Order: sequence, then structure tokens, then C-alpha cells
Amino acid sequence: MKELYTNIVQAKKENSKLLAILLDPEKLLISDVKNLCEKINESPATHIFIGGSTYNGNHLDGLIKEIKQCVDLPLFLFPGDYKQISSEADAILFLSLLSGRNPDYLIEHQVNAVPILEKTTLEIISTGYLLIDSRTETAVERVSKTSPLDRNNIDYVCQTAKASEYLGNKLVYLEAGSGAKLAVPLEMISQVSKKLTIPLIVGGGIRSKEAIDDAFNAGADMVVIGSAFENDNAFFEL
Repeated sequence: MKELYTNIVQAKKENSKLLAILLDPEKLLISDVKNLCEKINESPATHIFIGGSTYNGNHLDGLIKEIKQCVDLPLFLFPGDYKQISSEADAILFLSLLSGRNPDYLIEHQVNAVPILEKTTLEIISTGYLLIDSRTETAVERVSKTSPLDRNNIDYVCQTAKASEYLGNKLVYLEAGSGAKLAVPLEMISQVSKKLTIPLIVGGGIRSKEAIDDAFNAGADMVVIGSAFENDNAFFEL
């Protein structure tokens, strides 16, 4: 499967909103995959993301193989570090944590990933990753040892997002973090969306279908739902 980024850009042009379900492989057993896939197939999801902040990469290939046997959606790696790379996926969000100043997450993990990526056919999509304060310490903050951006300083977040685009990133990802108490502010989504010409992904702290719609209406091109679906596989049922 190729040109997945092109499809995201085309969806943005057509104002066709995208929804990704984020799976944490650390919490997922291969034996659980079949039932999970049934729920994904019944959902409005357009993409699957897989990855986690603390996952060690164990059994990732097997999980992805099982998922792809029963779900016909693009599967993107959303890695916490270079050990979470699998050639079984379709694409990888090549993340750079631009909200922080830890060089490991700005460039070091990315450099270490190169020899692994060169042995795969993954579509590599450079992504500026911005962690936004959600009033709780998330796994991203704890593992990366970086502070999130102030949720009240929308101008600075907009500047950071635009700098990401100027640097050549193909996507910007506004992230409140797994288990966030508060989602990314709608006004921030709106202002960042207006600043960018590249697609905007928003995730973290989104716990209802109404919150998904609100993020879309504010300007998100793709919304990521993780913990809410993880905790309730019937999340999208009426």
C-alpha cells in the first residue's frame, strides 16, 4: 500500500474527515485481536495507529499480522522510539517531538531508526509532534522528560506548528497525551489549522463522539481516539 500521505492530503482538500484508532500494543494480546477487529470494522475508523510510549517492541510483528488479516485499513506505526518499528505495517509517522528540547526525541531516535527503516518498504511520513498541557503528567512527558506546551499560549503553539511545516514536516500532530484530563483546546485546533497548509492530526483526552465532532469542526483533519475505545470497544455503538 503506497501513497497513503497523498490520500490524507486529498481528504483534506475534500474536507473529508479521517478517524484513527490508536492501539497500544503493550496492552494488547494476540488472542484479543479478533474481537477487537470486529469492533474496528463496525466503527467509522479510516486508519489504525499502533504504538506506545513505553512499549519494548515485543510481539509487534505478530500483532500487526493478525490485525491485517481481519481489518482492511491502512496501519500506521506511531512509535515511542526506534525499537517500535515493524515492516509488517503500511506506514510510519516519523515523529519529532518539537514541543520539547530533549535531543533524543528531536533527532537521536530518528537517526537510530534509519538502518531499520532502510530494510523496510514502509511509507515514511515526517510528523511534527507537539505535546499540549492536559493538566496531568502523561506517559509522553514522563518518558521524554520534556514539558508540554502551555495550553493557554495559543500563539506560541501556532508558531511551533508553523515552524514544523517550514522544516518540511508533512503532518502536524497536536497531542494531549494518553489518559489526558483535558483534550487539546478547540480554539487552539482552530488557530493552528488556519496557520497550516499541511494536514493536522489531533489526539488525546477525546472521550466522546461529540468531542470527535467538535475537534473536526474546529479544524482537525484527522482525530485519533485511543483510551476511550480501548476501555470500551462499543464506543461507537448507538
